[in-house]
Amino acid sequence: MTVRVMLISPALNAALREARFDGDAPLDAAGVRRAAAAATAVPEADRLLHGPSERCAGTAEALGLCAEPEPAVRGWDMGRWSGRRLAAVTAAEPEAVSAWLTDPSAAPHGGDSLLELCSRTGRWLETLASAEGGPDEKGHRVLGVVEPAVVRAVIVGALGLPPESFWRLDVAPLTLTALSGRSGRWNLRCGQPLSPAPAG
Repeated sequence: MTVRVMLISPALNAALREARFDGDAPLDAAGVRRAAAAATAVPEADRLLHGPSERCAGTAEALGLCAEPEPAVRGWDMGRWSGRRLAAVTAAEPEAVSAWLTDPSAAPHGGDSLLELCSRTGRWLETLASAEGGPDEKGHRVLGVVEPAVVRAVIVGALGLPPESFWRLDVAPLTLTALSGRSGRWNLRCGQPLSPAPAG
């Protein structure tokens, strides 16, 4: 079964602007405004979902989407680092941060390792594409608002990239990444900005 999976990264919030490990911080007013302005650029889909974080839910709402929360695309669990600034964690635990950045199986914060994140998101993608658990006749186009780390992990799994390549992928706020294909064979279109439709 061929399926099109479209992933939108959420708008910025204060935690991202401050380079914090995002716990579950909502959008600020600026993020809501930017998401609302991009609503007309959101492609049509048969199934709408969002990651369970407040930031993803708030972005989906501001985009005008009646989306359902999907636990399988929850963000990267940063354990005890959640809500802390990256600079502060690096200063306090340099060896732990180094291990986290270089060993995909490491989870010094007590949350998910990179391998666990990629495995979870990969299973979700394959479920969408499988005949048994995938979309029904009305669900060939799936649109989700998910955290940037989830977008990066999905790309790693879909293209069969080494886990370390996760760190080489950048996902800007309010951009669209689309995968089309089926289990084991995906084509990627990434980084399309959600821009408001021109007036007139």
